[in-house]
Amino acid sequence: MAIGTGFPDVFGALRSWDERAATWARARGPVAVGLHELVCFGVKQASACLFGGSMVLLLGLSWACYPPHAHLARYDFLTLVALLIQGALIISRMETPEEAKVILLFHVVGTVMEVFKTAMGSWIYPEPSLLRIGGVPLFSGFMYASVGSYLARVWRLFDFRFTRHPPFAATVWLAMAIYANFFTHHFMPDMRWLLFAAVGMLFGRTWVHFRIRHVHRRMPLPLGFSLVALFIWFAENIGTFTAAWRYPMQHHGWQMVPPSKLGSWFLLMIISYVMVSAVARRKSAR
Repeated sequence: MAIGTGFPDVFGALRSWDERAATWARARGPVAVGLHELVCFGVKQASACLFGGSMVLLLGLSWACYPPHAHLARYDFLTLVALLIQGALIISRMETPEEAKVILLFHVVGTVMEVFKTAMGSWIYPEPSLLRIGGVPLFSGFMYASVGSYLARVWRLFDFRFTRHPPFAATVWLAMAIYANFFTHHFMPDMRWLLFAAVGMLFGRTWVHFRIRHVHRRMPLPLGFSLVALFIWFAENIGTFTAAWRYPMQHHGWQMVPPSKLGSWFLLMIISYVMVSAVARRKSAR
């Protein structure tokens, strides 16, 4: 859909269909035009979620169908398939080399935190595997990478622009403080409420402008962070339901992840956003 420069050449037919649909919608009034733009929005979002959606689908299918006594452990299977999906996205040019670098960085950052958190008993991975570091199977890093993949792709597909954006250096310091708090709150007072206040001070007046087709719309950037955090929480519930990992309160049976986890995902979104924005800044400079 005239989703602009965000789609590679293989989607030329889709762009052509979009122009025909736009002509049809204009002839039928503003409601049809709005519906067409909504469909375009959904297609772009689906494209941006391709890696993350594939990972969530894999969790569900492997939980339901993977042979329990297979020679290859389920977690190792997930790791290998995630690598294949990542390679396919790069080869098909649906993911740029810059986005792949962001995803690799997310994998490293996420795995380091996972190793620490599992050692502290925050959650566990109950199944055996060979491809792991400590108590953390390597596929878990791809779950963090899914967030990076989504942000990098949605930034490109929707041609993000910003008004009243805080200085980049300030956002880096905030992201570093948030990441540190994920570790230090086990030994020191939890600073998350101060961090939420800092997010409000830096981003409270920031608007993100996104282009669905030809016109940029806008929304408060903190609202965007909150919406993505909500969908990550949904995916987390799916992950724990499929026993990909479990929290202590789920040891004797699955129950919904507490909504309080939304705060953690919101703060993680700030780290993710700053990492992706660093790549976007380098691309703009070039």
